Amino acid sequence: MLFESTRQSAPAATVEEAIAAGLAPDGGLYVPQKLPVLDIGHFDGAQARGQSFHSDPPTLPDVATRLLAPFFDGSTLAPELAAICREAFDFPVPVVPFDDSTDVLELFHGPTAAFKDVGARFLAACMSHLPRPDGRELTVLVATSGDTGAAVAAAFHGRPGLRVVILYPDGRVAARQAHQLGCFGGNVHALRVAGRFDDCQRMAKAALSDSGLNTQVPLTSANSISLGRLLPQMTYYAQASLLHWRATGTRINLVIPTGNLGNALAALWARAMGLPIGDVRLACNANRTLPDFFAGDAYSPREAIATLANAMDVGAPSNFERLMSLYHGHAEGARLAGFAEAVDDAEIADVIGRHASHYLFCPHTATAMKVRERMAEAGDRRRWTIVATAHPAKFDSVVEPLAARAVPVPPALAAMLARPSHAEPLAAEDAALREWLLQPSMASTASVLRTRPSLGKMESTAKR
Repeated sequence: MLFESTRQSAPAATVEEAIAAGLAPDGGLYVPQKLPVLDIGHFDGAQARGQSFHSDPPTLPDVATRLLAPFFDGSTLAPELAAICREAFDFPVPVVPFDDSTDVLELFHGPTAAFKDVGARFLAACMSHLPRPDGRELTVLVATSGDTGAAVAAAFHGRPGLRVVILYPDGRVAARQAHQLGCFGGNVHALRVAGRFDDCQRMAKAALSDSGLNTQVPLTSANSISLGRLLPQMTYYAQASLLHWRATGTRINLVIPTGNLGNALAALWARAMGLPIGDVRLACNANRTLPDFFAGDAYSPREAIATLANAMDVGAPSNFERLMSLYHGHAEGARLAGFAEAVDDAEIADVIGRHASHYLFCPHTATAMKVRERMAEAGDRRRWTIVATAHPAKFDSVVEPLAARAVPVPPALAAMLARPSHAEPLAAEDAALREWLLQPSMASTASVLRTRPSLGKMESTAKR
């Protein structure tokens, strides 16, 4: 299988080339030239552990190996795919009942308590198996609005030949998120950017597209623009849909919180591949770029605004290019994929507080719950599965006052919060990042930083 750029002016790439590059040379995002179509029977029969789907449900690594095999067929990674899946997907992704018509797909049981662990761990395992002929260190560049950076840091920490550089908007991520980003050290570097997430994303894209810089400092991406992040995100939708089909004989309907559109696009790709996925609804915060598009307006990127669901504070979602590619550039076709709704901070707070005695939602998952409630109020009596993207303990300063109780901290998160944390300031300028990457030893000098005062002081919450 070959992969092409969404902008269609770069050579087709193998899966190894697409994963290693992150971004296509023309600035586009890699997509399969043609998505494979699989029937449900593809997941029957002997599994990796000698199981039959009909006699014993397969594990996530089992489903992932079968789902992703067509994308890796003939590649140097193909013989390692099953081992990569077992290494990456070593934590549960359960579907738990919420009420008589709503389930919750919990994606926050990984090491950093967010769904980004799935894609980051798979990408790191792939990168560790890819040969580097010149032996030079590869820098994994990631822009984060909160959860991506910690997941990438945890997945790549200590891996030889790989350096991680994280860009995050200073003062615009939760305190515990910020602490996670800076607590690794070693081959992981956290840079707090004096701007918004969209600035971080722009800076990362500019660096990845700079051929001269890449010649001197080999770069790749670990954002959802990376094919190696997006492909594995299909796997939990595949597993959940197969189990739902087995139990009910019906397709699973999904409400997915989204900001940069990667998680939602993974569900749309899985559905296009033939998995038993029914309707897909997107839940956004007050950033209305996607809701306005799905309502019929022209796509119009804009400056992001800060909300309680900070990891979704995105005004220019990168994966919109992949959405349009899936529907061959036809906006009306893309709109038929589902709809997106905006949920404001007051509604997020209401959902968290109202359900706190029964289920603790993080602010992002609360947007999905609100959209689900709106559908029920409008008379939709079908069963829906909302996607829980992060553990509420990551957002204690938001959730605990609303819930009027403490949120238990998962052991892995508690261990990270107990470490010291450090991040370097950086101006929201492409040139500042370029200079930091070229001269990391000079990154702390005033000539490189040129940054205004911190938007928010990072703090450790280990003792809260």
